[in-house]
Amino acid sequence: MIEAKIVINMNSALDARIIGESISPEIKKKIPNSKINITFSDEKIFLDICSKNLSSLRAACNSYLRWINTANKVKNSI
Repeated sequence: MIEAKIVINMNSALDARIIGESISPEIKKKIPNSKINITFSDEKIFLDICSKNLSSLRAACNSYLRWINTANKVKNSI
């Protein structure tokens, strides 16, 4: 298994919770060959991804980082 641990700093604890909760449902949609865990604490979002191979890890990282970026842009535009 290959693992990536990503920490994303947000502007506030509220922002981290809002973004973390908004992408949590995506975890229920299984990305092939990957296990994902997302948590948030204080002003940080913690994303742990374990995959069977490098291409699956890259795909999962790209998907979750894109979803976080999109959710943050939507939050900022409201």
